Amino acid sequence: MVRGLADMGAESILLAGAGRAILLQIADPAVGHGVAEHSTFAKRPLDRLGGTLTYVYAVVYGTEEQLTAVRRRVNRAHAPVRRAADETSGGYNAFDPESQLWVAATLYDTAVTILEKIYGPLDDETAALVYLDYAKLGTALQLPEELWPENREAFRRYWDGRLQALRADEAAVDVGRGLLYPQGTALWYRTIMPFARFMTAGLLPDQLREDFGLAWSPRHERWFDRTMRFLAVFYPRLPQRIRHCVKNYCLGQLGTA
Repeated sequence: MVRGLADMGAESILLAGAGRAILLQIADPAVGHGVAEHSTFAKRPLDRLGGTLTYVYAVVYGTEEQLTAVRRRVNRAHAPVRRAADETSGGYNAFDPESQLWVAATLYDTAVTILEKIYGPLDDETAALVYLDYAKLGTALQLPEELWPENREAFRRYWDGRLQALRADEAAVDVGRGLLYPQGTALWYRTIMPFARFMTAGLLPDQLREDFGLAWSPRHERWFDRTMRFLAVFYPRLPQRIRHCVKNYCLGQLGTA
């Protein structure tokens, strides 16, 4: 049976790619500088993650009222995130469609990367449907539909071109270190961060892994491969109520589970 984002987007295992998606996003200066200068993200990473997840789940699973509420919340947060270009900055604007395209692209590519490591390669029909569904994460805000690459082949050209030139600058690295080595957060959160850093490093492109100072070696690679093989066996056997618990919690916070 063909499955799209509505069938697969609720899987909590997608959180394994959260660090990858965020670091890819902030490596783009137009995103990273806005986050560095306007966000307390590094000090409150769980709030930012919760806000992103709630938005995604509202777009995919929420009622029209829930979607309107989260869209209003996101736009309100984005409104002050702007700066004109000058001699020290290329400038940024959180409403910029190209920046929103990049953020949506990182969420899509990361989700597919995780899903295929856990469930194996998606068949063509499922992959095409998931791809089209992911455009909604951008078009629910200011991303014009025509800006989302028309198919997966066009997306791959866009993605590979962006990655080829993508390097994390000082502002991105500072934000990234705040995320990867949090201070003043709950003990349980700091406890899981070594594993989160390991997973993030394993999923990142080589140049960004280096930019963000994440250690990697053939030994790390072997352990990462073993971890993903274990998760591919273990995770799909979990009850759905556990696999979908994060989605149900976030929607519950909006008023319905």
